[in-house]
Amino acid sequence: MSETPEIDTSLPFDELADAIKIHRSVYGHISGLRLDRAAPGEAWSSLPYRPVFVGDTGTGVLHGGVVTAMLDESCGMAVQLALDGTSAIATLDLRIDYLKPATPGLDIRAHAICFRVTRSIAFVRATAYQETEDDPVATATACFMVGANRTNMLLGRSYEDRVLPTLEAPEDPASPFAQSPFARCLGIRVGEDGTLVMPFSQKIIGNPILPAIHGGMTGAFLETAAIVGVTRELGVSLPKPIGLTINYLRSGRALDSYANVSIVKQGRRVVAFEAQAWQDDRTKPIASAFGHFMLRPAPGADEE
Repeated sequence: MSETPEIDTSLPFDELADAIKIHRSVYGHISGLRLDRAAPGEAWSSLPYRPVFVGDTGTGVLHGGVVTAMLDESCGMAVQLALDGTSAIATLDLRIDYLKPATPGLDIRAHAICFRVTRSIAFVRATAYQETEDDPVATATACFMVGANRTNMLLGRSYEDRVLPTLEAPEDPASPFAQSPFARCLGIRVGEDGTLVMPFSQKIIGNPILPAIHGGMTGAFLETAAIVGVTRELGVSLPKPIGLTINYLRSGRALDSYANVSIVKQGRRVVAFEAQAWQDDRTKPIASAFGHFMLRPAPGADEE
C-alpha cells in the first residue's frame, strides 16, 4: 500500500502577510487596525483614533483596553509572521506597562517583534506609540501557544462576504460608564450583586471560526472591572493604570462573561489588585489579571 504524500500547506512570505491582512479577528477588522508593514517575525500596525475608543470623556484619553487589544493582536501578527501560516495560535499571557496616556486625536501605532519560537511557544515584545517609537505610550511582552487548535484563522472566510457589526457607544447618562464610551461600546454593565457583566456580541470576537472572544476584549473587561472595583471600594477618583498582566486560562466562548476584583494591597499612592473573569462556571475562570493603579491625589494635594 502506497503512503499518502504530505501536502505542503505553508505560505510564501508575501502570501502569508496578505493572509494576515485579510483574515484577522472580527474586532481587529471593525476597529480599523491595519498591518502597515511586515517582515519575518515583525509587524508594524496602526489604529486610527476614534471617539468610541475613549475611556474618559473628561480627558479624551483612550481606554487602556483599546491599547491592550491592539498590542495583543499586533503581537499575534508578529508570531504568525515568524511561522509559515499552518499553525493556529493563542495568547497564553500578556503583560502591559502603561508609560503615559495616549494623546487624544492621534492615531496609535505598534511595532511587535517575535524574538523566539520553540516547538510549542512563541515569545513576543511590542511597543505602542504615536509620534515616534522612541516615545512609547505602552510596552508589552507576551507568550503565545503554537498549534493551539485546529481552527487556523488564516484559512477562514474573507470579510468581504460577511455582514459585520459596528463599534458604537450608545449614550446612557445614568450608566456608571457614562464617561467611558469604550466600556459602553462593549456593553459592560454592573450586575445586581456588583459583579461586572460583558454580554457576548459579534464585535468582541477574536477567532471567528470557533468563535472565541478576542483576548484584548477580555483584557479590557478585566481592566474595567478593576477600575470599577477599586473606585467603588476605596471611594477614589478614576485611578491611572500602571501595569497589567493577563493570564489566559480558557477560551472565551460565545457566552456572557463575568468579572470581579479584589484589592491585594493599598498604599498611599499605589494599589495592587487581582481580577478574574469567568462565564458559565465561576470555578473555571477564562482569564485572571494582576496589576497596579496609581491613585489620583485628593483635591489640593501635590502629586509627585
